[in-house]
Amino acid sequence: MEPQLKDSVTDGIATVVIANPAKRNAMSAGMWRALPDVLERLAADPEVRVLVLTGEGDTFCAGADISALREPGDEQQSLAVRAEEALAAFPKPTLAAVRGFCVGGGSQLAAACDLRFAEEGARFGVTPAKLGIVYPSSSTRRLAALVGPSAAKYLLFSGELIDAERALRTGLVDELHPAGGLDKRVAEFCRVLASRSLLTQAAAKEFADGRTDREAHWAEQARGSGDTAEGVAAFLERRPPRFTYGI
Repeated sequence: MEPQLKDSVTDGIATVVIANPAKRNAMSAGMWRALPDVLERLAADPEVRVLVLTGEGDTFCAGADISALREPGDEQQSLAVRAEEALAAFPKPTLAAVRGFCVGGGSQLAAACDLRFAEEGARFGVTPAKLGIVYPSSSTRRLAALVGPSAAKYLLFSGELIDAERALRTGLVDELHPAGGLDKRVAEFCRVLASRSLLTQAAAKEFADGRTDREAHWAEQARGSGDTAEGVAAFLERRPPRFTYGI
């Protein structure tokens, strides 16, 4: 099978699958190049409320296809950064569902998601020091913001893999689940996210990521959306809310 990204939308949940099983779901140049377009299309779909990124089979992503790094220039890294930034900028909640290896470019993509749920036995690593590659500054800052400077340096300086339990302790992983339980929990949690106010989520995502120039914008969106009135009414009437922002 040719390396590819597969995507689907079911009940408001978009799923993007990294599929390159012959190379443990390593990202080819074509896959890096395709990801921003896939994300743009899904972001524009009003049916989509949540996005899940995962790997085909029992591996999330073993990183970039190393054979491509033999080519001159830094196109592969530039493509990876563009894909990572497109994922980080996705305007709706994103969740990486991780099994097996999440290494190199795979950890770069997982860190760009809002949340990371993992299965026991998963292994994480940030490995540019094994190849003499300068890790991008934006990726380094994102990793340090996620796990703290000391843990980020441990991962980057050593290139060593860590187990899922340590990833959970450092904050690289948000939830850890037994083998066979990941899909059920991801589906359950994504249904919760899809039922909540996208207005709240979109504003919170920007604020949590450090934007300080959009308070007036979101206040205006809140006034015009009707989500607040609906949320209060639903609470008082003891019924599920029917939020409409973004639909």
